[in-house]
Amino acid sequence: MVMKKLAVVVPVFNEQENLPEMFRRLREVFARLDAIDAQVIYVNDGSRDRSLEMMVEQNRQDGRFRIVDLSRNFGQMSALAAGLAHAQADAVVLMDCDLQDPPEVIVDMVACWQTGGQVVRAERRSRAETGLRRLGFDLFHRLFAWISDFPIPPGSGIFGLLDRKAVQELQRLPEKNRFLPGLRSWIGFDQRTVFYDRQERAAGAPKQSFRRLLRYALDGIFSFSYKPLRIVMGTGLFISVLGFALAMYFILKRLLDIETAQTGFTTLVSLVLFMGGVQLVAIGLLGEYLGRIYDEVKQRPLFIVQRTYGLDVGQDSDPDRLNPAGTSGSES
Repeated sequence: MVMKKLAVVVPVFNEQENLPEMFRRLREVFARLDAIDAQVIYVNDGSRDRSLEMMVEQNRQDGRFRIVDLSRNFGQMSALAAGLAHAQADAVVLMDCDLQDPPEVIVDMVACWQTGGQVVRAERRSRAETGLRRLGFDLFHRLFAWISDFPIPPGSGIFGLLDRKAVQELQRLPEKNRFLPGLRSWIGFDQRTVFYDRQERAAGAPKQSFRRLLRYALDGIFSFSYKPLRIVMGTGLFISVLGFALAMYFILKRLLDIETAQTGFTTLVSLVLFMGGVQLVAIGLLGEYLGRIYDEVKQRPLFIVQRTYGLDVGQDSDPDRLNPAGTSGSES
């Protein structure tokens, strides 16, 4: 029997509290996979704690745990792109390092892949977050389900499995502001779903700040929907028609001498402020789309690799397809 290769890509940013447990649980998962040659590709996304040191030690203990060390913090989506670019495997699993997505679900995803699934999404039945963070996630998913021009399952994040063909097609997409759940659905193929219960973060504080989460949400909305532009256009048309009708009403009143004097200073100020607010919102919305176009035109690389640990030097040619301006090095 030919051994199939599986790579688990894990972006890491200041996760020293969770790395030992991730190491233990992934090794247990690999022991349960039959006829699978599994490896882990940690992507160190500019960690400032002991994360890199701990990952290097894990690599010394178990050569299946390999490292791509980026030159700085590029963000989660860029770190995932770096991991995909270095993954030389028949299938790739993407997951976070906070252990909210249980590594044990990988066994179910691999089973779906072995029966023909090319894209396996891990969709949440429930999530353990509470408070404002949970409310924000729920509101975003409901808004995104309504506003998106492309159907994307609301309960899925980056956790999932991609067949080698799906990985190759995903790497052909050159956009800089990436929303992985949307891109994964967009590429098509045989897509299947595994359900699981999302856990509490194993240790430490969440590394995704409100600003980063908001940027990620906006990337999803503006990358997969023209509806905001259509809403603004519809609002403008409605206000124009309403304003024309109101103007005709006052003109007729004046012509028919129903009312000869107008004292509507408050109304005038309110209308000017309202129209000014609508215009500024519309300009800001156009600016969001224009800013993303500007990012694409600059053609900067998604990431720059400082060095790798445990990866073959030949693998550095693969990132260049996705990252033409990047530099990379390697260590044995």
